Amino acid sequence: MIRPLLILRLLAMPCLWMSVVQFTFGELSFMWFKDEVQHAFITPAAITFTLSLAFLFGFKKYPLPSVNIREAMLFASLTWLIVGILGAVPIITITQVSFTDGVFESISALTTTGATMLSGLDDMPPTFLMYRQFLQWMGGLGVVIFVVAILPMLNIGGMRLLKAETPGPIKDDKLSPRISNTTHYLWMVYLVITGLCAVSYYFAGMSAFDAIGHSFTTVSTGGFSTHDASMGYFKSPLILWICNLFMVLGAVNFALHYRVYIARSMILYWKDEEARTFLKIIAFVTLILALLLFQTDTEKGLWITITQTLFHVISFITSTGYAATDFGAWPAVTSIILIFVGYIGGCAGSTAGGNKVIRNIISFKSIGLEIKRLVRPNGVFSIKLQGRTISDDVRHSVMGFMCLAAMVTVLFTVLLMMTGMSFMASLSATAACLNVLGPGFAELGNNFSPLSDTGTWLMSFAMILGRLEYFTVLVLFFPVFWRH
Repeated sequence: MIRPLLILRLLAMPCLWMSVVQFTFGELSFMWFKDEVQHAFITPAAITFTLSLAFLFGFKKYPLPSVNIREAMLFASLTWLIVGILGAVPIITITQVSFTDGVFESISALTTTGATMLSGLDDMPPTFLMYRQFLQWMGGLGVVIFVVAILPMLNIGGMRLLKAETPGPIKDDKLSPRISNTTHYLWMVYLVITGLCAVSYYFAGMSAFDAIGHSFTTVSTGGFSTHDASMGYFKSPLILWICNLFMVLGAVNFALHYRVYIARSMILYWKDEEARTFLKIIAFVTLILALLLFQTDTEKGLWITITQTLFHVISFITSTGYAATDFGAWPAVTSIILIFVGYIGGCAGSTAGGNKVIRNIISFKSIGLEIKRLVRPNGVFSIKLQGRTISDDVRHSVMGFMCLAAMVTVLFTVLLMMTGMSFMASLSATAACLNVLGPGFAELGNNFSPLSDTGTWLMSFAMILGRLEYFTVLVLFFPVFWRH
């Protein structure tokens, strides 16, 4: 049974957090940046804060630890929608975009998609730019994970909330018996990597403002920039290589980072099958594209070709979506390859989007298993990952996910084409939003403003769908979910 008042009480927590974030940026505008946009943050923050407290303390008879799995899935889906709408208020106020475009921009930030409706970023107030970057960082690990981390009272239902939001097919890998401790460890790793990224950017030549802002969107694999030219603005190969490192770190399972830290052994990265496969895919695709670009003389010089190719391959496979050159001018086949790479995605339990490397590994091993069974019908075979046998339930879940991802891609592509977009623009927009990737091609090469209002809402839904990996959201549309 779903208890609406309990859901409202749960939703008060992420809304309360959003009000604190907006109030903080209002103070930064007034005290630090002095760009006179504090009213755009403080007014909605005050309203949201008041209403959130009313819901949180007005429904005390509904104990938060009692949340069940259906309530957890409904909460996770509604959190991204409601926080996305709340986060859009300062965006709409400052940029004067429509409500539709503002919500799209906010959801794009929070889901770390990085698709944008805006241009002229270089001339916008610094408070707004940093707010936009911070939204991506906040959404990197997930708003729900934050809620679980700050609410020890959710130790009972916390795992259910975490499973509803955490990406990846295997969701029982805890760092601590207490789920609140697990989320604390994840946030600790997140903070440390972000800090190292900011310091590295600063010493590589970025201003302190840009270093902090881009560290938020690099580690969260979000891809928003404070400049229209994205990473191309800095014209620095060193910055691109630093970015490569931290995009990869953001796309590797954060639990693995923690285990490397505890064991004090970097070899664990290579011993992990998913991380090892992830790095091999990056190397292979980079080699193919670099050879193609070098042969066509698209980029000048071997070193520049390798630098640009590696950067954009990592940017797409990690779903970051940074750009350092006009990759739309590359041969047409590179666009298809980059879109395909975006579907592969990063590692499970990371900030990256896509289908996740672990699902691709299991899918290929499943294909190999069926071939073995065809050749040797009486043989007994199993699939192993990291030395552990993968159960049939996980294998079937993965294959179902991959089929669903393909079907949803076709559906959204067709729906976008019905709004008047070309096939390439529709496919790239769908891939960008479902994989929380960001960049588009064809008409959407600069930004997503050519989308109609209908297309914009479709893509906003696609971003939430991709962020929560389909099932958590789609189950809400089935009658069985709502039956007692």
